[in-house]
Amino acid sequence: MLPAVGSMCRTGRLGWTMTMINFDQLCKSYGGRRVVDELTLSVSAGTVTGFLGPNGAGKSTALRILLGMSAPDAGTATVADRRYQSLGSPGLLVGALLDADAFHPGRTGRESLRLSCLTMGLPMRRVDEVLDLVGLTRAESRRRVRSYSLGMRQRLGLANALLGDPAVLILDEPANGLDPQGQRWLGELLRERAGQGCTVLLSSHQLAEVERIADRLAIIADGRLVAHGRPAELRASHGDITDFYFAVTSGLDRAA
Repeated sequence: MLPAVGSMCRTGRLGWTMTMINFDQLCKSYGGRRVVDELTLSVSAGTVTGFLGPNGAGKSTALRILLGMSAPDAGTATVADRRYQSLGSPGLLVGALLDADAFHPGRTGRESLRLSCLTMGLPMRRVDEVLDLVGLTRAESRRRVRSYSLGMRQRLGLANALLGDPAVLILDEPANGLDPQGQRWLGELLRERAGQGCTVLLSSHQLAEVERIADRLAIIADGRLVAHGRPAELRASHGDITDFYFAVTSGLDRAA
């Protein structure tokens, strides 16, 4: 049974009106190939922004730079006008899910979340709260992560991202492994959080689902931002968004 979408943002967060995520002329190359090419994009508080593009387009690289996991060659990537590395307690401002396989396979899901609570100085009651939110049962949380399906690992990763009740969520393909009902639940959860002032940057291949829930879409191809705007604006300028997406990204899909 899927969990109900509940209120998780603290009331003080409703005051956020600033640009919470900002990429400014961001560049990164690997092996002589420009993976991110002068990416400039702003994401405001209280919105869901779909970050769309084929494999190899530069989405994951940009998110890794934003989260301080890789250094840019040029340009900046900031959260609340600061680099991630300079945030005093980053987990309390930014929740991230980049890799569903990041958890130690020999630990239980509950142990993984408890370790994160210890790291961030959070009360252990948060473990049960986020498990309930993402729909992992107590019995499932006591299983070793190595036994989890991809969908269960994605839910665990989302639970981990939500532990600090963050103002910003940065998610890379969070719907992978979820069935259609789970994808719909995830979309409702993200819309609920955005409605409470949280900022969501969502990288995904699920074009139709992202178009349905996103306030804005940003399409990246070959490291460059090729379109950005509200879905209605993009449809007015380019017609069907799916057709436009495939037209501007045709032939650019590479192995992830």
